[in-house]
Amino acid sequence: MSDNWQDNREVIFDTETTGLSAKNGDRIIEIGAVEMINRVPTGRTFHEYFHPGEKEVSPEAEAIHGISTAQLLDKPTFTDLLPKFEDFFGRGTLIAHNATFDIGFLNAELKRAGQPAIEAARVIDSLKIARRKFPTLSNSLDALCKRFGIKNTDRTLHGAFLDSQLLTYVYIELTGGLQLRFDLDHDSHDLDHLSTLDIGTRLQQKQRPNPLDSRLTPKEAEAHADMVMMMGHKAIWNKWK
Repeated sequence: MSDNWQDNREVIFDTETTGLSAKNGDRIIEIGAVEMINRVPTGRTFHEYFHPGEKEVSPEAEAIHGISTAQLLDKPTFTDLLPKFEDFFGRGTLIAHNATFDIGFLNAELKRAGQPAIEAARVIDSLKIARRKFPTLSNSLDALCKRFGIKNTDRTLHGAFLDSQLLTYVYIELTGGLQLRFDLDHDSHDLDHLSTLDIGTRLQQKQRPNPLDSRLTPKEAEAHADMVMMMGHKAIWNKWK
């Protein structure tokens, strides 16, 4: 799945499953994912439910995500949706919270479909990043949302699509997000009002209302102007005169 690589593309995703062990035959029943390019959500997403074959959803798993076996009987199998999955997941870096769990299940499904496994080099585990950043604190998705002020009051149950959206905001914060959202309104993490597409659009459109005063001395400003003049009219600095 790495033949069509795109190194500026990131896919933040989450899965829900019939149980806790891919090695014991548990299956993926839901995948949610969000696309980012150049560190900005594009608004392109992936969300599908899957028929688990002969495997039933365990009572313990259903208590976590609220999805029953009966709700999945009319859903396509993973193999049925393999082309759509590969189109979305086939290039770029994959990011998940506790990625070992999710990648283990994805690779089990890919093996059943006769496809190669996802390479470990493509995967980033946001949980490992959080544990390095906050070694003495809880680093569950809920805890990180609270720590970063990300609204997750709708998350009464786990759901792959909502969790992938929340993880997108968390991952941005874990990897320098204050710089990315510096100029957004105070409600920028309110999922009821601001989508990942909105964030991408507003990051590109909003500007600081009151530009900061220059800290250059007159001598430094003159030297800079001389340098730009030497670079010619195509110099990028001419756009910010």
